[in-house]
Amino acid sequence: MPEPVVIVGCGGHGREIFGIVAAVNDGLGDPWKVLGFLDDDPAEANLRALDRLGSAWLGPNALLAELDAHFVIGIGDPRIRAAVAARLDPLGRPAATLVHPAATVGLGNAVAGGVVMFAGARVTTNVTLGRHVHLNQNATVGHDAVLADFVQVNPSAAVSGNCVLGREVLIGTTASVLQGRSVGAGATVGAGACVVRDVEAGVVVKGVPAR
Repeated sequence: MPEPVVIVGCGGHGREIFGIVAAVNDGLGDPWKVLGFLDDDPAEANLRALDRLGSAWLGPNALLAELDAHFVIGIGDPRIRAAVAARLDPLGRPAATLVHPAATVGLGNAVAGGVVMFAGARVTTNVTLGRHVHLNQNATVGHDAVLADFVQVNPSAAVSGNCVLGREVLIGTTASVLQGRSVGAGATVGAGACVVRDVEAGVVVKGVPAR
């Protein structure tokens, strides 16, 4: 019997996650049934896009309290994802963990609830992924890295071995964090940047080397 799940957020990121669920179902014999999407203020264009996917907006996020279902937060911004989770987690519904069949996950990893791995994501060994971490297309995470809750690693970004990323860190598209570096909570590493020294909490760095 498929487990019911709702996707919170019907923007592009959420609709991409709908595709991940479909891919997981194709490969594993339908473990999930998407009931639909929750969103507090859905744009008309997004509602039309849901219709093209064959899904629908169910109502505001608070409706989760009335549903016997897992949930996954389909929001790319880590700070907004954290704020939404703060309202939804107390409802006691389980957070779904979704791994695209085209992702690669090694041995000895610790993966928390709500983690989403997109197609092409690579996680090697002894990696810790906190709650609601999202690894986008072709993102890579090396051995013994620790990614705290709500980290977002954007497409084709590389987090090297033994790195530590704090809560709500955003690693931009094609950015890289070199071996053993740390990025403090709430920091943003801009697209294409290369982190060669530790990054303080709450700052934005960009460039090569990242400053």
